[in-house]
Amino acid sequence: MTQAVVSATEVAVKEPQEQEHLLTFQEYLDYEGEPGVLYELVKGKLIPMGATTHNHTNIAKFLVHKFQRYFATQKLDLVVTGLATGVRTEEKTSRIPDVVVYSKAVWNKVRHRPGAGVLDFDEKPMLVIEIVSSDRRNDYEIKRSEYELAEIAEYWIVDPKKKLVRVFANPGNEEGYRFVDFTEEKSIVSSQFSDFALSVKELLDPPSVEDLILAEQAEMETWKQQAEAERQRAEAERQRAEAERQRAEAERQRTEKLAQRLLKMGVPPDEIDKLISED
Repeated sequence: MTQAVVSATEVAVKEPQEQEHLLTFQEYLDYEGEPGVLYELVKGKLIPMGATTHNHTNIAKFLVHKFQRYFATQKLDLVVTGLATGVRTEEKTSRIPDVVVYSKAVWNKVRHRPGAGVLDFDEKPMLVIEIVSSDRRNDYEIKRSEYELAEIAEYWIVDPKKKLVRVFANPGNEEGYRFVDFTEEKSIVSSQFSDFALSVKELLDPPSVEDLILAEQAEMETWKQQAEAERQRAEAERQRAEAERQRAEAERQRTEKLAQRLLKMGVPPDEIDKLISED
């Protein structure tokens, strides 16, 4: 009887590949990765976010600055953050938009919470903004679908390459997102912040926030100098009026003393006014 010869490769039993561990949402909140690296959670998988271009960063900083000034001017209890606040979009998915706008009530609720700074399903932001980088499909399709399902009321896609801003809005949460494209010659219209004025051209090529702050400080200094000059002018006018009042009071007292002397001298009262006017 011939014995079958079987090669070692044919009898070797392959070890099962180690299954990738999918993180729970809580594990993601507690996860500490490499310093300086931001991670999104996508269906339980950690996805490191790539470095952004200087223009990308500048646009995000400019948006945060503009919204901060707008909220302060309008006295709105809202907070805006850039690349610091996550937004949970699915059970095991959390995104980190370039800009997030949410209420101060939510801010006060979550700011002391340990772990990653993520807004959960019951802490929805009012607006999220993504600036398109290399993965265009991610912003235009995948994240757009996630934000819509998570019932985020407004979502902006800032696209430097196409030179437009696409604004998705769904205030009623009934028929899904509808969008409007704003090109360079137009100003962005928000469904929630109707008085927020920002042109697409300015947004796509913004000045640095540092230059804006310096310009605002110079404007404030000019305003202070004008206010001080006006204060000094008003003070000089007040002093002039006070000097005039004192002169009139002194004249009144002199006239009254003169009238009393004339009365003592026996001058008839009807003659006193004539004598004083001639004095």
